[in-house]
Amino acid sequence: MLESCKNAQERFNGVHKLIDRWLAEREQLIEAYEAVKLEQKSSNPKRKPQKDFCVILVDYVSAGHFEIYAELAEEAKAFNDVRALQFAQSIYPRIAVSTEAALAFHERCGNAHNPACDKLAAHFKKLGALLDERFELEDCLIEVLHNAHKQKEVEAIQA
Repeated sequence: MLESCKNAQERFNGVHKLIDRWLAEREQLIEAYEAVKLEQKSSNPKRKPQKDFCVILVDYVSAGHFEIYAELAEEAKAFNDVRALQFAQSIYPRIAVSTEAALAFHERCGNAHNPACDKLAAHFKKLGALLDERFELEDCLIEVLHNAHKQKEVEAIQA
């Protein structure tokens, strides 16, 4: 996506905008998660909050895997940050666990007419814990592969 960037500073700014958009999507995911939790407490639960959550969930994890993580890695390469790339490689398998769980949840419960969703609460709670861990890991990736380059980007502008 940011292949046309001529230097590390351009890439840094482009990745920064992607991250901002993605973190806004995370907020939408959290809000949708909370809406499903509220709906579960209802005496007459509806499937719409669940379906909405599933759509946002798949969009969010897909953006992470197919866009954000790759751009973070490219930024680290542009800054010759070998340590950050090694860190990322150690984190990706842990994030993949939550991706698999998210996709399985979507498969099981993304269809509003799926009778398997009657047992949603246990799967939903487990997914919530995995998402919480995922968010922490993603924040670490952002810190190590992106925010760590902010000072270098500022220094390059001042030079």
